[in-house]
Amino acid sequence: MNQYIDIACKAAIEAGKEIISVYNSSDFSIEIKSDNSPLTRADKAAHQIITSYLEKTPFPILSEEGRTISYNERKKWETFWMVDPLDGTKEFIKRNGEFTVNIALIENNLPVAGVVYVPVTGVLYVADKNGAYKYCNGGKDAKTKLPIDKKHDTYRVVGSRSHMSPETEAFIKKIDSRGKPVEMVSKGSSLKICLVAEGNADIYPRLGPTMEWDTAAGHAIARFAGKKVTVYPTQEPLTYNKENLLNPYFIVE
Repeated sequence: MNQYIDIACKAAIEAGKEIISVYNSSDFSIEIKSDNSPLTRADKAAHQIITSYLEKTPFPILSEEGRTISYNERKKWETFWMVDPLDGTKEFIKRNGEFTVNIALIENNLPVAGVVYVPVTGVLYVADKNGAYKYCNGGKDAKTKLPIDKKHDTYRVVGSRSHMSPETEAFIKKIDSRGKPVEMVSKGSSLKICLVAEGNADIYPRLGPTMEWDTAAGHAIARFAGKKVTVYPTQEPLTYNKENLLNPYFIVE
């Protein structure tokens, strides 16, 4: 497993370099996809770089920017890579830094390893059965095991920077905050899940649309940091490689 995680980390960091190159340029070459979401040349370049690394492994790849693989083919996969080359394209276009590179290894419909890289800050989250860790400086600094023991006086609820739904707002109003005042924390991309994995937030309710590649890597980070990622309201585990790649509503806590 370690060799595959190393490859995924290198892929994420190299893709991050190309993303930053585009981020610092004056031309994002923005297109609008059929689902009305934006696509930039950074998304495309990151996809190509990550694919070139992961192709060296025995596992097939399902990427947001290469998602035309039929379910008849995918359903035979026991183990595969789930990739979002640039998660948080809207945040990228806004230039607020809250976007990530997401790479997860899925086995029997659950994430067994994950890499989340934050190109602007150089923060790297890595997780597998041995635990979840946070590295700074592009993975060069010493690792910190997650969750980090952070105590706060408020009950921190993570919300989406760009996609807060009425259902999520209603859920937050009814939340059991354990007697603490509720504090909202807004973030983009898979950073929302990573905040809970770190212990920097208590809960992330997502009662709105997401795709499997949006959550798979962050799910791995949370899972191996000892957090739960469950379907709302059934509390079943969130699973992957469904015929319809749209996620149900879910809670991270």
